[in-house]
Amino acid sequence: MKWLVSLAGAGLVMVALRDLFHTLWHPTRHGGLSRLVMTALWRLARHFRARRRVVGLVGPLAMVTVVGIWAVTIIVGWAIIYWPHMPGAFSFTPGSQAAQQPPLLDAVYLSLVTVATLGLGDIAPAEGWLRLVSPLEALVGFALLTATVSWVLEIYPALTRRRVLAIRLALLQRSDPSVHQLDGTVGATLLESLATEVARVRIDFTQYAEAYYFHDGEDHSSLAATIGYAFALAQRGQAARRPDVRLTGDVLAGALEDLATILDQRFLHTGGTPMEVFTAYAADHGRSLTQS
Repeated sequence: MKWLVSLAGAGLVMVALRDLFHTLWHPTRHGGLSRLVMTALWRLARHFRARRRVVGLVGPLAMVTVVGIWAVTIIVGWAIIYWPHMPGAFSFTPGSQAAQQPPLLDAVYLSLVTVATLGLGDIAPAEGWLRLVSPLEALVGFALLTATVSWVLEIYPALTRRRVLAIRLALLQRSDPSVHQLDGTVGATLLESLATEVARVRIDFTQYAEAYYFHDGEDHSSLAATIGYAFALAQRGQAARRPDVRLTGDVLAGALEDLATILDQRFLHTGGTPMEVFTAYAADHGRSLTQS
């Protein structure tokens, strides 16, 4: 019976580690927990009256919540591993009151101390297998800290790339180049660079799906509000006389269609055309889509 309880605890730890792995290090899949938490918070925030202010907190708050759940699951899982073997399989510092506490409390305390890599030493494993297992928890705790930092360092560059594209589209919309102005080397270069940036954003939504749940702030820095204008530029490029401009217009249109496919498959589920997907994307972020 003791081993069944310990195996249940090990299973709980593995569930947390699997979710962490698929969230951070598997670019084509997503951790179920992180996606579930962020989707739930996003939908809940949409019902608040001060929607923009609340939605702006969803991304950071959801990341903190997910990391907290990972930490609690790992701590509780390892405590369940220790619990059936407490206190007989452990040694206690002479004079320590730990041995007089309930076994579950001692197990949770030992798990907390170990995962935080404090190494206080008042409770130490005495049996051989526990002496091997206990340091593994410290390694998992260090991996959790490293993973949290890596997650933050991965998400915010993706947000920056998305906002840079949005601001660039807003500036282009302000100048609103015509087909004639785009019909040249400068226009071809412009459309090609926009296609490259759209492709990068598409990859970001694939690898860092959590970025979808971050609010972009003002309209000029919101991709949800400005992405429609990229379609207008692509159509103007396709209507140009120069073959290189028409080609880059086709490439930009293809990149936008790929982005719409990713947004629809992973978040919106409209089954519509690219423009319908982008309209739904803007509405989901509390924006109106600008198309011209």
